[in-house]
Amino acid sequence: MMLVLTYDVDTTTAAGAKRLRRVAKLCERYGVRVQNSVFEVLLDAAQLVQLKEQLKGVIDSKQDSVRFYRLGNVYRNKIETMGKTPLVEAGSELIF
Repeated sequence: MMLVLTYDVDTTTAAGAKRLRRVAKLCERYGVRVQNSVFEVLLDAAQLVQLKEQLKGVIDSKQDSVRFYRLGNVYRNKIETMGKTPLVEAGSELIF
């Protein structure tokens, strides 16, 4: 299923800045960054559970937030882009 994942990490402290970097790196392993704190992520149910558990271990639930917007399996007709797009879009085939 395709998800849009967004996060807001409080960076008013050094610890917050460190959490922000850790959240961003974690999201980069699972999806494609489409804006600063927004990722398109193509996962199955087990991978989603794993990602959520990893994020729980990184964020401060009193200061930070992560949101998941589920686009489902038929997501291609639900995404419209204007302007710059990533070099590789989530779910697209890679040929090496």
